[in-house]
Amino acid sequence: MRILFAEDDRQLRTSMLRGLREAEYDVDQASTGTQAESLARANAYDLVILDVLLPGKDGLEVCRGIRAAGSRVPILMLTALDGVEQRIAGLDAGADDYLTKPFDFGELLARLRALSRRTNESTPAKIVVGDLTIDTARRSARRNKREIALTAKEFALLTYLARNAGRVVNRAELMLHVWDDPRNAYSNIIDVYASRLRRKIDEGEKVALFTTVRGAGFMLEAPSSRAAAPPRGDKRKPARERR
Repeated sequence: MRILFAEDDRQLRTSMLRGLREAEYDVDQASTGTQAESLARANAYDLVILDVLLPGKDGLEVCRGIRAAGSRVPILMLTALDGVEQRIAGLDAGADDYLTKPFDFGELLARLRALSRRTNESTPAKIVVGDLTIDTARRSARRNKREIALTAKEFALLTYLARNAGRVVNRAELMLHVWDDPRNAYSNIIDVYASRLRRKIDEGEKVALFTTVRGAGFMLEAPSSRAAAPPRGDKRKPARERR
């Protein structure tokens, strides 16, 4: 499950990120309201945690912006202000739940689980790209009748590409959202994992779903949305890789 966590307090943000990742959530972080809203508009999240007192745009503005964009993602607001008026303002802005600081981390996890349960019926747990099916609830992937064994990081990479199917995802974006390290966009770790994932997804299949776009990034794409790939054994490069 992928979460956006927006909090300007660096110490709290670091502690929360560690705890959420230990609880096996995939987490993107933001320290300002503007950054949080930009990430929320650009990516598909399962949950959003927003501090009310964010610099730039505050949490209420961000929440209203997310809802104005048509997103129904569950939003949990965090605030140091324990007042009825503050809670009403958050709920009116479109938040689904409210938690007052300081809070017990166990309670936060319980509220996240509750929000997740509420949306399970309306939010599909499966992502389908061609004949590839990814079950985000079971953290499994299958192509046709073939179960694909993936490590946690391979699954995170596959899920991110699947959520952005049909679009080239660049290296910096992958390092930010899959490895949480935007500084190392040219690390060869991306190539290592991409190569492993490509073999697991496409090896033995008639049609390739995983594409490396030279100089641009990587893409997962259903065959119906592109021209047919050359037959196996054809040494010609795909059109997008030809010079």
